[in-house]
Amino acid sequence: MSSTETSAKNSPRTERRRWNGTDLGLIAVFAALVAGAALVPGLALNGFGVPITFQTLAVMLTGLVLGPARGFAAVGLYTLLGLAGLPIFSQGRSGLGILAGPSAGYIIAFPIAAGIVGWLATVVIRRTTKARALWFFLSATATSVVVVHSLGILGIALNSKATVAQAFISDLIFYPGDIIKNVLAAAIAVALHRAFPDVLVRRVRRTAIPAAKA
Repeated sequence: MSSTETSAKNSPRTERRRWNGTDLGLIAVFAALVAGAALVPGLALNGFGVPITFQTLAVMLTGLVLGPARGFAAVGLYTLLGLAGLPIFSQGRSGLGILAGPSAGYIIAFPIAAGIVGWLATVVIRRTTKARALWFFLSATATSVVVVHSLGILGIALNSKATVAQAFISDLIFYPGDIIKNVLAAAIAVALHRAFPDVLVRRVRRTAIPAAKA
């Protein structure tokens, strides 16, 4: 096989990996969505000052809609801007000092969670056509438990005088709200994919075809 034929076969994948203006715009829009969700007044009920907000809804929705790379980039952009000094964290906080507070683990977890749930969303899109909202919900819930809550508990334990057991108990207050938010994120994601399939669904299907042929 000639080098020309090889490059011709590889070029479609290379093009799909590149982000265009639409991708960058979506990353910026969803970063703003996460920031807006953080600025909605929250309730600090867990005893350590970590508020209940709509952030996890926005983070999971970002990953489910944009997929792993762009989802991670959008939430990562939000996180970096907040750490750089923009008052876009919950309760209008900002700066590196937040990494010494009880919310540190949750904030660090957000970009990771967006990337993981985005990857799970691509798996769901490739392998299912029915009950996709249910699979999205299960993906978001699993990601919340394994990533967001685990790192959140660790952050509380490290940055306060609480034990891991105390941090775990305080974190349980977030579960009922997270279940509701994950239901909403899954339903909204399915609706957006139906309305705008080019954002992720068709991308996933295009990349799945060459992989199957290989």
